[in-house]
Amino acid sequence: SSDVCSSDLGDIMSLVSWIVNSSIKTFLDVTCRIDKDQLKQVPKEGPLILVSNHVSSLEVPLFYTFLQPRKIVGFAKSEFWDNRLSSFLFDMWNAIPIHRGTVDLKAFRLAYKALEEEYILAVAPEGTRSWNGQLQRAQPGVVMMALHSNIPILPLAHHGGEKFKQNLTGFHRTDSHIRIGRRFTLHAAGVSLTTSLRQHMAD
Repeated sequence: SSDVCSSDLGDIMSLVSWIVNSSIKTFLDVTCRIDKDQLKQVPKEGPLILVSNHVSSLEVPLFYTFLQPRKIVGFAKSEFWDNRLSSFLFDMWNAIPIHRGTVDLKAFRLAYKALEEEYILAVAPEGTRSWNGQLQRAQPGVVMMALHSNIPILPLAHHGGEKFKQNLTGFHRTDSHIRIGRRFTLHAAGVSLTTSLRQHMAD
């Protein structure tokens, strides 16, 4: 029956997901020295907006695999779905495609839905990777999400990952430094949310 076929397909996809995620986690464990104790400070339950700097492509697989079994989802630029491999990975991780440079209402609706289902929503407010490891100016979108949802923000700083590719080709392990900050909630205190105020809060 169709229900049996659907169940079998779900089991197969769960197995594929487990194999892929376990392989990625093992690879990162071998190639990196990760501050795992810091990641243990991430709350084990409840909705959360995790904001992080974005220094390399290492962060997405690292956070996703090492924060499991917590449900976690994040934004990814829509161009990733133009590539079969990245499309497969981001679909498996339930990533939310976002069209950068626009107000992507569909992406924000999916993000709010994930928060209602008590996911961690991982956001890189810079909007793109910093190739030199320096912090770039934040986009104000995360401010609107935090204010409208009233969900706590947990700041995370990561560095070392920007040297991953260089270290990998030189057969050196990468020191992946992670620091978890204190949770906080944004409040507008009845003040009109002007563009400059949103940017000020993002900063």
